[in-house]
Amino acid sequence: GVTTLVFAGIATNLGVESTARAAGDLGYDLVFVEDAMAALTGPEHEASVKLDFPRLGTVVRAADVHFTRG
Repeated sequence: GVTTLVFAGIATNLGVESTARAAGDLGYDLVFVEDAMAALTGPEHEASVKLDFPRLGTVVRAADVHFTRG
């Protein structure tokens, strides 16, 4: 019954992004918590958050993540 995956982690532009692309290919809705992930450099992080992630799903801040039970 899972339809949405929420992403955070290390290596924004590598591990997080590649996992998200695979999840998107499987049909999941994707949410990216931009202030709960990091890359080696600021520009690498910003490129994923500003350019790539909006094409794959929704980008939010941690304060805006709310979970509900089905």
